[in-house]
Amino acid sequence: MSLWQRPLKRLQAMSYDKLLLSETLRERIYAEHRTYRFRLNSLKSFVSLFLVGTVLSVALAACSGGTASNPSTETPNATPVAATKDNVELTLVSFAVTKAAHEAIIPKFVEQWKKDHNQTVVFKQSYGGSGSQTRAVIDGLEADVVHLALAGDTSKIEKAGLIQPGWEKEVPNNGIVSKSVAALVTRPGNPKGIKTWEDLSKAGIKLITADPKTSGVARWNFLALWNSVIKTGGDDAKATEFVSKVYKNVPLLTKDAREATDAFFKQGQGDALINYENEIILAEQKGEKLTAIIPDVNISIDNPIAVVDKNVDKHGTREVAEGFVKYLYTPEAQQEFAKLGFRPVDDTLSLSKEVADKFPKVKTLGTVADFGGWDGINKKFFAEGAIFDQIQAKKK
Repeated sequence: MSLWQRPLKRLQAMSYDKLLLSETLRERIYAEHRTYRFRLNSLKSFVSLFLVGTVLSVALAACSGGTASNPSTETPNATPVAATKDNVELTLVSFAVTKAAHEAIIPKFVEQWKKDHNQTVVFKQSYGGSGSQTRAVIDGLEADVVHLALAGDTSKIEKAGLIQPGWEKEVPNNGIVSKSVAALVTRPGNPKGIKTWEDLSKAGIKLITADPKTSGVARWNFLALWNSVIKTGGDDAKATEFVSKVYKNVPLLTKDAREATDAFFKQGQGDALINYENEIILAEQKGEKLTAIIPDVNISIDNPIAVVDKNVDKHGTREVAEGFVKYLYTPEAQQEFAKLGFRPVDDTLSLSKEVADKFPKVKTLGTVADFGGWDGINKKFFAEGAIFDQIQAKKK
């Protein structure tokens, strides 16, 4: 459903309901009139009819809400439309590793929106593990826009009734606004000789990664490991055996990707770290000295953006929320994503020499579609009692 059709359909539905109600009340008035017109032989009957007609007329006027040009009576609980205000507040809920990118992009959007609409946008921002952020929104965190680590999390918010179906078709690239691949990071000089996914399963290796139960990046990490076996000719049994060995080498599962990065770099834990390529690039920009490998067999980490329909309609912020989402696809915004390590979704920018030199090519790239989509992935790997839980149980 297109962006402009939704309010039109709601208005049409509302007007139709009122028409039905109005016709019902008119029929009641006419029925009363037919009943009483034969009883107007006395002043008392005439007065009774007058009073009945008056009461029903008042009820009809109250239910019809006057004319269609009075929106406040049509939706008495709605917040005044933000477009009429000098300042508007927008709540962005995103996964942890996008913080630096959004902090660079948001001021540019605010400036552009002020120029085009003479309105100041004030952002409230929340960052954390994608799974945790998803639950927070479902439980009542009133996000206007969600930028999450995986489409499966956005779908959970849709199933909770907060986002209308078809959200991924309302913007370019099926709703994917940023993307990355998985990277292996080692200590300077790579003292343990870690070069491939297979090396992570060796005895004596300590790996740092986040928890798939709370972190979107951790689910991507798991899929990258699994994919490395499947794409090289292995079956599910071999993939399960390999991934089980890797997770035996994980001393702790952090809450999100940023905590995994901090545990590895700031706290000195582990011999290797699996994380987003963009996190590695950001760490290098901050002066960290590290050795990173982008494996030739990898997974395309795709991050979706969506407007939370129920909340923007409640807040009266649909126009500015949709404007922000569209802005994230502009070359200006995509350039900021690229600067901070995200592979751009803009094809022209992706083919530029600057971007091509920055991001190594991946020979074999798996996708979510290869695994049947997120519903199938979650059921097979991350649901209660599924493969990840079985692997964790073996560690105890």
